[in-house]
Order: sequence, then C-alpha cells, then structure tokens
Amino acid sequence: MKVLLVFAHPEPRSLNGALRDVAVRELEAQGHEVRVSDLYAEGWKSEADRGDFPALAPEARLKVAGASAEAFAAGALTEDVRAEQEKLLWADMLILQFPLWWYSMPAILKGWVDRVYAYGFAYGVGEHSDKYWGDRFGEGTLAGKRAMLIVTTGGWEEHYAPRGVNGPIDDLLFPITHGILYYPGYEVLPSFVAYRVDRLDEAGFAAVAERLRERMRTVATTPPIPYRRQNGGDYLIPSLQLRPGLGDPGTTGFALHVDDVGTASRASAA
Repeated sequence: MKVLLVFAHPEPRSLNGALRDVAVRELEAQGHEVRVSDLYAEGWKSEADRGDFPALAPEARLKVAGASAEAFAAGALTEDVRAEQEKLLWADMLILQFPLWWYSMPAILKGWVDRVYAYGFAYGVGEHSDKYWGDRFGEGTLAGKRAMLIVTTGGWEEHYAPRGVNGPIDDLLFPITHGILYYPGYEVLPSFVAYRVDRLDEAGFAAVAERLRERMRTVATTPPIPYRRQNGGDYLIPSLQLRPGLGDPGTTGFALHVDDVGTASRASAA
C-alpha cells in the first residue's frame, strides 16, 4: 500500500517523533511506500483565511465554504493545499499522528483539515435529495481507502475507560475518526493510543513501540470500525435520524452509529 502519515508534533526528538520513526520503518519493512507530512517542520499555515483564495476579489465578503468551492473547481487553491490533496489521492491509507492536547488534536493539524478538506474535494459532493444526502459517511472522494490515528496522551488508560473521568477514548476521538476520516469515505481502523507517555522508561517505550509495530504489520487486514453508512438504509433521509429499532435498547450517543450487531450478523452468515 501507499501510506501517507501526517505528523503533528513540534519536537522531532519527542516520544511522538520516535514512534513516528517506528511506524515508518515497520511499514516500509512490510513493503509499503510511505510519505510523511511533518506539519511543524514544514511550517504549515494552520488558519483558513483570505490568503487561501487568491482569486477572491478584495471587496468580496469571505464565505469560506463558497470560496473553497469556487477555488477547488477552478484549480485555484494554494500550492500547499493542492500538494496535500494530491498526497491524499495518491495514498491508499492515511495515518494522522498527534498528541492528545485538551481532548483533541493540535491546532496545526485541525488547520490542515480545515484547509485541505476543501469544498468539492472532501465535502459538498454528491446528490442531495429526499432519497440520498450527499457522498459522505462511508462514501465520497476518499472511499475505498483506509485511515487510522496514532495518538499519545499523558493520562492513564483507566482515565479514558467507559467510567473514567476523561470519558471513553473512542468517544473523545469520535469527531476525528467519524467526523474527519469516515465522513469523506475512509474505512477507519481502531485507533492506536499510547497512555502515560510522560513517564515511560526505556522498557515502557520498548513495549509501546512493539505494540505499534504489530499494528503497522496488520494495517492491510485489520477490520475497520463498523460505522453505519449514511445512505445505506440505517438513516432516515433527509432528517438523517437513525431509524427506529436500530441500536441496542438503552444505547445513546456516539455508540449508536457503530453497527456491531449488523457486522456480527453478516460475519456469521458469510
């Protein structure tokens, strides 16, 4: 596979930097071709602003979605954005790697998404009607490709458990895995999360690195998270409400959008 790893940490000598190198070496050892977008090292511009739309008239009011649509359709996005879009089209798999800062990704990585996911490229695509609501959540420009997160956090794994004070890690990452990766069509693999990284000794790092190597060995075969496809029949259109009767009784929140039962049923019938 061709793999793009987008790396967001300001210190190349960090534990994140070391894990990035572990991931890249293992992927290459498995025969994959790897490219790295190192956002801090490359001085990535994180804010979306008028500078992203050179063709926009000076007197025009900036409406980011509309300006993005016009610039993408005209091939007039800035060179840095077009280069990242070309990498996404090139890659069979996308990996986003970052430290968990304030329960989310660093601003520079969010800015990468804001600017690279242009209207017409990652969203605003497909028919919108009373039977179909755009190519998204399982469909879209990046459908057929795989994606996953590599995340580090200083907190304990127990702190991110279902009853942990920080909330379940899968819920915290849902806006990224479901809203940023699954939205434009990626098949999203379970996230790799390293906990208590601020206190890892040599033996602790070795264990995390080996766990990461094992995940990199299986990126082509690991089953994706069974998110429900928006246009697959599970949602009412155009309200996009989950159909009555779907989901386990009592289940609420993000878990409703994972079809574990349907996946198990399909697997047993196969």
